[in-house]
Amino acid sequence: MILIRVPFLWVTGMALFPFVLIRSKRPSKTLINHEKIHLKQQLELAIVFFYIWYILEFFYLRIFVYKTNYKAYKNICFEKEAYQNEDDLNYLMNRKFWNFWRYLK
Repeated sequence: MILIRVPFLWVTGMALFPFVLIRSKRPSKTLINHEKIHLKQQLELAIVFFYIWYILEFFYLRIFVYKTNYKAYKNICFEKEAYQNEDDLNYLMNRKFWNFWRYLK
């Protein structure tokens, strides 16, 4: 993981393998853990397939299910796994392979 500060970033953090882009000077451990979960997901899906899946799921949820960007984003399986486990700093040590699959609707 390579941490890069981007003060003008429109979100608090973003994982773009192998980088984690963050907006603040001192990101919380929770934010870093959240982004590390995404890095693990990206590796499991050979990086490019993660982005394809992420975008397709977002548009599906946005158009057919939730009708708002925020609700669609929060319900992407990758985000659900990351948000639900971001406080557990040991989560990645015990996480099962392709665990995001459990969070699909």
